[in-house]
Amino acid sequence: MNYQPQFTITPALLARVEQVAALRERIQAATVEVPWIPALQKDTRTRNTHSSTAIEGNPLTLEQVRAVEEGREIPAVAARAKREVLNYFAALRFVEKNAAPSPITHEKILRLHKIIAGDVMDQGTAGRYRNIAVRVGRYVPPPPGDVSGLMFELLSWWNKESARLSPVLSSAIVHHRFESIHPFADGNGRAGRALALWELYRRGFDTHHIFSVDEFYWEDRPRYYAALDAVRREGRDLTGWLEYAAGGLQFTLERVWMRVQKLSAQPGQKKLVLRPKQEQLLQLLRDHKSMTPQEIWDALGVTKQGTMKLMQPLLDAGLVGRVGTRKTGRYILA
Repeated sequence: MNYQPQFTITPALLARVEQVAALRERIQAATVEVPWIPALQKDTRTRNTHSSTAIEGNPLTLEQVRAVEEGREIPAVAARAKREVLNYFAALRFVEKNAAPSPITHEKILRLHKIIAGDVMDQGTAGRYRNIAVRVGRYVPPPPGDVSGLMFELLSWWNKESARLSPVLSSAIVHHRFESIHPFADGNGRAGRALALWELYRRGFDTHHIFSVDEFYWEDRPRYYAALDAVRREGRDLTGWLEYAAGGLQFTLERVWMRVQKLSAQPGQKKLVLRPKQEQLLQLLRDHKSMTPQEIWDALGVTKQGTMKLMQPLLDAGLVGRVGTRKTGRYILA
Protein backbone atom coordinates (compact mmCIF):
# COMPACT_ATOMS: atom_id res chain seq x y z
CA MET A 1 0.00 0.00 0.00
CA ASN A 2 1.48 3.37 -1.07
CA TYR A 3 1.48 6.52 1.03
CA GLN A 4 -0.64 9.29 -0.46
CA PRO A 5 -0.95 12.56 1.49
CA GLN A 6 -4.46 13.96 1.75
CA PHE A 7 -4.90 17.71 1.41
CA THR A 8 -6.71 20.45 -0.49
CA ILE A 9 -5.09 23.43 -2.19
CA THR A 10 -7.23 26.13 -0.59
CA PRO A 11 -7.05 29.79 -1.65
CA ALA A 12 -5.23 30.55 1.63
CA LEU A 13 -2.65 27.82 1.04
CA LEU A 14 -2.13 28.83 -2.59
CA ALA A 15 -1.64 32.47 -1.57
CA ARG A 16 0.96 31.55 1.04
CA VAL A 17 2.89 29.32 -1.36
CA GLU A 18 2.91 32.12 -3.94
CA GLN A 19 4.07 34.67 -1.36
CA VAL A 20 6.82 32.31 -0.20
CA ALA A 21 7.98 31.83 -3.81
CA ALA A 22 8.07 35.59 -4.41
CA LEU A 23 10.03 36.23 -1.20
CA ARG A 24 12.50 33.49 -2.07
CA GLU A 25 13.13 34.96 -5.51
CA ARG A 26 13.72 38.38 -3.98
CA ILE A 27 16.18 37.05 -1.40
CA GLN A 28 18.05 34.85 -3.86
CA ALA A 29 18.48 37.73 -6.28
CA ALA A 30 19.68 40.08 -3.54
CA THR A 31 22.20 37.72 -1.97
CA VAL A 32 23.96 36.15 -4.95
CA GLU A 33 27.14 38.19 -4.48
CA VAL A 34 26.79 39.39 -0.92
CA PRO A 35 30.13 38.90 0.87
CA TRP A 36 28.59 38.25 4.29
CA ILE A 37 26.77 35.07 3.26
CA PRO A 38 29.20 32.76 5.16
CA ALA A 39 28.60 34.64 8.40
CA LEU A 40 24.85 34.58 7.82
CA GLN A 41 25.00 30.83 7.14
CA LYS A 42 26.86 30.31 10.41
CA ASP A 43 24.26 32.33 12.30
CA THR A 44 21.45 30.37 10.64
CA ARG A 45 22.98 27.05 11.75
CA THR A 46 23.20 28.42 15.28
CA ARG A 47 19.57 29.53 15.26
CA ASN A 48 18.35 26.25 13.78
CA THR A 49 20.33 24.28 16.35
CA HIS A 50 19.16 26.36 19.28
CA SER A 51 15.53 26.28 18.18
CA SER A 52 15.24 22.60 17.31
CA THR A 53 16.97 21.42 20.49
CA ALA A 54 15.14 23.96 22.66
CA ILE A 55 11.78 22.66 21.41
CA GLU A 56 12.78 19.31 22.91
CA GLY A 57 13.78 20.87 26.24
CA ASN A 58 17.45 21.73 25.82
CA PRO A 59 18.14 24.57 28.32
CA LEU A 60 20.96 26.36 26.49
CA THR A 61 20.33 29.94 25.37
CA LEU A 62 21.07 31.15 21.87
CA GLU A 63 24.32 32.76 23.02
CA GLN A 64 25.35 29.57 24.83
CA VAL A 65 24.68 27.54 21.69
CA ARG A 66 26.80 29.98 19.73
CA ALA A 67 29.58 29.60 22.31
CA VAL A 68 29.43 25.81 22.08
CA GLU A 69 29.72 25.96 18.30
CA GLU A 70 32.74 28.26 18.59
CA GLY A 71 34.42 25.98 21.12
CA ARG A 72 34.23 28.44 24.01
CA GLU A 73 33.88 27.15 27.55
CA ILE A 74 30.50 27.60 29.26
CA PRO A 75 30.38 27.14 33.04
CA ALA A 76 27.68 25.03 34.69
CA VAL A 77 26.33 23.44 31.50
CA ALA A 78 25.30 19.79 31.61
CA ALA A 79 27.29 17.51 29.33
CA ARG A 80 24.12 16.13 27.75
CA ALA A 81 22.81 19.59 26.82
CA LYS A 82 26.13 20.40 25.16
CA ARG A 83 26.19 17.03 23.35
CA GLU A 84 22.67 17.57 21.97
CA VAL A 85 23.77 20.90 20.54
CA LEU A 86 27.00 19.56 19.03
CA ASN A 87 25.08 16.64 17.54
CA TYR A 88 22.59 18.94 15.84
CA PHE A 89 25.34 21.12 14.39
CA ALA A 90 26.87 17.93 12.96
CA ALA A 91 23.47 16.89 11.59
CA LEU A 92 23.05 20.24 9.80
CA ARG A 93 26.49 19.86 8.25
CA PHE A 94 25.51 16.35 7.11
CA VAL A 95 22.32 17.69 5.52
CA GLU A 96 24.20 20.50 3.77
CA LYS A 97 26.83 18.06 2.49
CA ASN A 98 24.08 15.82 1.08
CA ALA A 99 21.90 18.59 -0.35
CA ALA A 100 22.20 17.33 -3.92
CA PRO A 101 18.91 15.95 -5.29
CA SER A 102 19.81 12.27 -4.89
CA PRO A 103 17.38 9.63 -3.51
CA ILE A 104 16.75 9.59 0.23
CA THR A 105 17.41 6.07 1.54
CA HIS A 106 16.83 4.23 4.80
CA GLU A 107 20.60 4.28 5.31
CA LYS A 108 20.70 8.08 5.07
CA ILE A 109 17.81 8.45 7.49
CA LEU A 110 19.47 6.10 9.96
CA ARG A 111 22.79 7.91 9.58
CA LEU A 112 21.16 11.28 10.24
CA HIS A 113 19.44 9.96 13.36
CA LYS A 114 22.67 8.41 14.64
CA ILE A 115 24.33 11.83 14.36
CA ILE A 116 21.44 13.63 16.08
CA ALA A 117 20.81 11.13 18.88
CA GLY A 118 24.24 9.68 19.56
CA ASP A 119 24.95 9.52 23.33
CA VAL A 120 21.75 11.43 24.22
CA MET A 121 18.97 8.84 23.96
CA ASP A 122 16.87 7.91 26.98
CA GLN A 123 15.72 4.68 25.31
CA GLY A 124 16.42 2.74 22.15
CA THR A 125 19.52 2.90 19.95
CA ALA A 126 20.66 5.83 17.83
CA GLY A 127 20.53 5.02 14.13
CA ARG A 128 18.10 2.11 14.46
CA TYR A 129 14.34 2.01 14.03
CA ARG A 130 12.57 1.38 17.30
CA ASN A 131 11.60 -2.09 18.51
CA ILE A 132 9.45 -0.78 21.37
CA ALA A 133 6.07 0.89 21.62
CA VAL A 134 6.11 4.63 22.37
CA ARG A 135 3.62 7.30 23.33
CA VAL A 136 3.67 11.03 22.52
CA GLY A 137 1.26 12.77 24.86
CA ARG A 138 -2.11 11.27 24.00
CA TYR A 139 -0.90 10.01 20.61
CA VAL A 140 0.19 6.39 20.23
CA PRO A 141 2.35 5.97 17.08
CA PRO A 142 2.22 2.77 15.01
CA PRO A 143 3.55 -0.42 16.60
CA PRO A 144 7.26 -1.15 16.09
CA GLY A 145 6.56 -3.98 13.67
CA ASP A 146 4.97 -1.48 11.24
CA VAL A 147 7.74 1.12 11.32
CA SER A 148 10.01 -0.25 8.59
CA GLY A 149 7.14 -0.72 6.13
CA LEU A 150 5.71 2.74 6.81
CA MET A 151 9.13 4.34 6.33
CA PHE A 152 9.51 2.42 3.06
CA GLU A 153 6.20 3.87 1.87
CA LEU A 154 7.20 7.40 2.92
CA LEU A 155 10.57 7.17 1.15
CA SER A 156 8.91 5.77 -1.96
CA TRP A 157 6.53 8.76 -2.10
CA TRP A 158 9.34 11.19 -1.23
CA ASN A 159 11.68 9.94 -3.97
CA LYS A 160 9.11 9.34 -6.71
CA GLU A 161 6.15 11.68 -6.29
CA SER A 162 7.04 14.62 -4.05
CA ALA A 163 8.77 16.51 -6.89
CA ARG A 164 5.34 17.17 -8.41
CA LEU A 165 4.59 19.50 -5.51
CA SER A 166 6.14 22.76 -4.43
CA PRO A 167 8.99 22.13 -1.97
CA VAL A 168 7.02 24.28 0.47
CA LEU A 169 4.40 21.51 0.54
CA SER A 170 6.63 18.44 0.18
CA SER A 171 8.86 19.61 3.04
CA ALA A 172 5.86 20.02 5.35
CA ILE A 173 4.40 16.66 4.30
CA VAL A 174 7.67 14.83 5.02
CA HIS A 175 7.87 16.60 8.37
CA HIS A 176 4.40 15.57 9.48
CA ARG A 177 4.45 12.01 8.12
CA PHE A 178 7.78 11.29 9.78
CA GLU A 179 6.50 12.55 13.12
CA SER A 180 3.34 10.44 12.75
CA ILE A 181 5.36 7.27 12.15
CA HIS A 182 7.74 8.22 14.97
CA PRO A 183 10.24 5.63 13.73
CA PHE A 184 12.79 6.02 16.52
CA ALA A 185 12.53 5.51 20.26
CA ASP A 186 13.82 9.05 20.86
CA GLY A 187 14.97 12.08 18.86
CA ASN A 188 12.11 12.09 16.36
CA GLY A 189 11.33 15.80 16.72
CA ARG A 190 14.84 16.93 15.90
CA ALA A 191 15.16 14.36 13.12
CA GLY A 192 11.82 15.34 11.56
CA ARG A 193 12.70 19.03 11.45
CA ALA A 194 16.10 18.20 9.96
CA LEU A 195 14.40 16.12 7.25
CA ALA A 196 12.04 18.98 6.43
CA LEU A 197 15.05 21.26 6.03
CA TRP A 198 16.80 18.60 3.95
CA GLU A 199 13.89 18.53 1.53
CA LEU A 200 14.11 22.31 1.05
CA TYR A 201 17.85 22.04 0.42
CA ARG A 202 17.69 19.11 -2.01
CA ARG A 203 14.92 20.84 -3.98
CA GLY A 204 17.12 23.93 -4.33
CA PHE A 205 14.75 26.10 -2.30
CA ASP A 206 17.39 27.48 0.09
CA THR A 207 20.61 27.36 -1.92
CA HIS A 208 22.39 29.74 0.48
CA HIS A 209 21.19 27.90 3.62
CA ILE A 210 20.12 31.09 5.38
CA PHE A 211 16.54 30.26 6.43
CA SER A 212 15.90 29.24 10.04
CA VAL A 213 12.35 27.88 9.95
CA ASP A 214 12.83 26.05 13.25
CA GLU A 215 13.14 29.43 14.93
CA PHE A 216 9.52 30.11 13.99
CA TYR A 217 8.40 26.76 15.44
CA TRP A 218 10.34 27.44 18.66
CA GLU A 219 8.77 30.87 19.11
CA ASP A 220 5.32 29.48 18.27
CA ARG A 221 5.51 26.14 20.14
CA PRO A 222 1.86 25.82 21.32
CA ARG A 223 0.47 26.41 17.83
CA TYR A 224 3.20 24.22 16.29
CA TYR A 225 2.18 21.25 18.43
CA ALA A 226 -1.51 21.99 17.91
CA ALA A 227 -1.09 22.13 14.12
CA LEU A 228 0.74 18.79 14.09
CA ASP A 229 -1.90 17.18 16.28
CA ALA A 230 -4.87 18.63 14.39
CA VAL A 231 -4.19 16.40 11.38
CA ARG A 232 -5.20 13.32 13.39
CA ARG A 233 -8.41 14.98 14.53
CA GLU A 234 -9.24 15.93 10.94
CA GLY A 235 -9.05 12.41 9.55
CA ARG A 236 -5.44 12.73 8.35
CA ASP A 237 -6.28 15.77 6.22
CA LEU A 238 -3.03 17.78 6.01
CA THR A 239 -4.57 21.01 4.71
CA GLY A 240 -4.47 22.89 8.02
CA TRP A 241 -0.93 21.75 8.75
CA LEU A 242 0.25 22.79 5.27
CA GLU A 243 -1.30 26.22 5.70
CA TYR A 244 0.44 26.58 9.07
CA ALA A 245 3.84 25.38 7.79
CA ALA A 246 3.65 27.60 4.69
CA GLY A 247 2.78 30.55 6.93
CA GLY A 248 5.79 29.76 9.09
CA LEU A 249 8.07 29.68 6.08
CA GLN A 250 6.60 32.95 4.85
CA PHE A 251 7.27 34.57 8.25
CA THR A 252 10.82 33.20 8.18
CA LEU A 253 11.53 34.60 4.72
CA GLU A 254 10.09 37.98 5.66
CA ARG A 255 12.52 38.05 8.58
CA VAL A 256 15.42 37.07 6.30
CA TRP A 257 14.43 39.72 3.75
CA MET A 258 14.41 42.44 6.40
CA ARG A 259 17.89 41.40 7.43
CA VAL A 260 19.10 41.33 3.83
CA GLN A 261 17.85 44.88 3.42
CA LYS A 262 19.60 45.97 6.60
CA LEU A 263 22.92 44.49 5.56
CA SER A 264 22.89 45.43 1.89
CA ALA A 265 24.52 48.69 0.86
CA GLN A 266 22.14 51.59 0.27
CA PRO A 267 21.59 52.72 -3.35
CA GLY A 268 24.41 54.94 -4.51
CA GLN A 269 26.67 53.94 -1.64
CA LYS A 270 29.83 51.89 -1.84
CA LYS A 271 29.07 48.26 -1.00
CA LEU A 272 30.12 47.46 2.55
CA VAL A 273 32.06 44.23 2.96
CA LEU A 274 31.29 43.07 6.48
CA ARG A 275 33.99 41.41 8.52
CA PRO A 276 32.93 38.46 10.72
CA LYS A 277 33.20 40.60 13.88
CA GLN A 278 30.97 43.24 12.30
CA GLU A 279 28.38 40.58 11.43
CA GLN A 280 28.60 39.37 15.03
CA LEU A 281 28.18 42.94 16.26
CA LEU A 282 25.04 43.42 14.17
CA GLN A 283 23.65 40.16 15.49
CA LEU A 284 24.31 41.28 19.07
CA LEU A 285 22.36 44.48 18.46
CA ARG A 286 19.51 42.49 16.94
CA ASP A 287 19.39 40.21 19.97
CA HIS A 288 19.77 42.91 22.64
CA LYS A 289 17.96 45.81 20.91
CA SER A 290 20.52 48.31 22.26
CA MET A 291 23.97 48.06 23.88
CA THR A 292 26.53 50.33 25.49
CA PRO A 293 30.07 50.47 24.06
CA GLN A 294 31.31 48.59 27.13
CA GLU A 295 28.77 45.81 26.60
CA ILE A 296 29.76 45.53 22.95
CA TRP A 297 33.49 45.24 23.44
CA ASP A 298 33.02 42.79 26.30
CA ALA A 299 30.77 40.61 24.13
CA LEU A 300 33.11 40.75 21.13
CA GLY A 301 36.26 40.25 23.16
CA VAL A 302 38.03 43.25 21.62
CA THR A 303 39.40 46.52 22.93
CA LYS A 304 37.55 49.82 23.02
CA GLN A 305 39.62 51.04 20.08
CA GLY A 306 38.96 47.82 18.18
CA THR A 307 35.24 48.19 18.78
CA MET A 308 35.20 51.68 17.27
CA LYS A 309 37.11 50.47 14.21
CA LEU A 310 34.42 47.88 13.70
CA MET A 311 31.58 50.29 14.49
CA GLN A 312 32.52 53.32 12.40
CA PRO A 313 31.91 51.78 8.94
CA LEU A 314 28.52 50.55 10.18
CA LEU A 315 27.65 54.02 11.43
CA ASP A 316 28.80 55.56 8.14
CA ALA A 317 26.71 53.08 6.15
CA GLY A 318 23.63 53.83 8.25
CA LEU A 319 23.32 50.25 9.51
CA VAL A 320 23.85 51.28 13.14
CA GLY A 321 22.76 54.38 15.02
CA ARG A 322 23.65 55.92 18.37
CA VAL A 323 21.11 57.12 20.93
CA GLY A 324 22.44 59.62 23.46
CA THR A 325 25.85 61.22 23.81
CA ARG A 326 29.18 59.68 22.83
CA LYS A 327 29.94 59.01 26.50
CA THR A 328 26.58 57.73 27.76
CA GLY A 329 24.88 56.66 24.54
CA ARG A 330 23.77 53.22 23.39
CA TYR A 331 24.02 51.67 19.93
CA ILE A 332 21.03 50.30 18.03
CA LEU A 333 20.27 48.89 14.61
CA ALA A 334 19.26 51.80 12.42
